[in-house]
Formats: sequence, C-alpha cells, structure tokens
Amino acid sequence: MAALVLASIATLAGAAETFRNTLNGEVLDLSKAEVGKNPDAVKQFEKTGKNPLNGDEAAVQKGKDEFLVACAGCHGHYGKGKIGPSLVDDYWTYETNMTDAGLFSTIFGGARAQMGPHYMSMTKTEMLESMAYIRSIYEGKASKAKWLTLEEKKALLKKRKAKPDAGDDAG
Repeated sequence: MAALVLASIATLAGAAETFRNTLNGEVLDLSKAEVGKNPDAVKQFEKTGKNPLNGDEAAVQKGKDEFLVACAGCHGHYGKGKIGPSLVDDYWTYETNMTDAGLFSTIFGGARAQMGPHYMSMTKTEMLESMAYIRSIYEGKASKAKWLTLEEKKALLKKRKAKPDAGDDAG
C-alpha cells in the first residue's frame, strides 16, 4: 500500500500542466508545434504552466520582434488593440489569459474571430518569448496580474513608482 501511495505521489509530482483550447476546453496537442531554440524553457513551461522567460530581457526583445510580425497586425504595435483587443490592460477577453498557461493556449490553439491558432507559424519558444514581451508591456493593476508572484507584483509597483508616467494600482 505504501509503495502505491509513493508511486502516486511521484506521478503527480512529475505531471505536466494540461493546456486546453480557449473556446471548447479540449486538450491541446502540443506536439503539433516545434519546440524552437529554448527547449529547457519549453520543458519547464509545459510542466509548470508558468513562463520562465517572463522578465528575461533577451527573451522580451526577441518576443517584441516576434510580436510585431505575428500579433501587431491585430493587436497594434504597442499591444493596445486594433482589430483584436488590447493586451496591456486589466481586461482580458478570455479570463484564462490572465495566466501564462491560458495565454499560451490562446496563442497556440486560437480563439474567436480572427485569432487563429499559431502552432503552425510559431515555435513554442517563440510563443513564450512573445508572451514575455506581452507581460513586459502590461499597464494594468499589478494586483490583477495573476501571472506574477507577490514578489514580482511588488517589484512592478516599485518600478512604476520610479517612473512618474507609469500606471499604478490607484483607483
């Protein structure tokens, strides 16, 4: 019996995050996309659902370049919306996008209207880098940034206080 319990715990500890289609909840087949140039980040992300590239300046810069090619046509060059919604404020069309796993699922598998799946045109690494860029330009309340840890929220508030034109959690 003890061996069975230990085996179950080991299985749960090594379990990967389950990524689901934003609209219908079906499990996404992540094998459809290439991994890309950062397999360690992808492995970590697929296990935890938290983007390890958030805050990585090199990844953010790559993500900005990828965003301009793959996303800016609909979400605007600064992510503030155009045909598609803003990606920098507190409002998310799909509440699940407030988490890294949810945002990845929407990018990977698509959503309504013009938001088609990007698993054929972007690698998983490129998706994570684009997400890191999107998270870096967030202007909404730090308290609503579910992808941030408490320490990261405090750091964001501190950074914003240092910039007089930056957003804050007032109001």
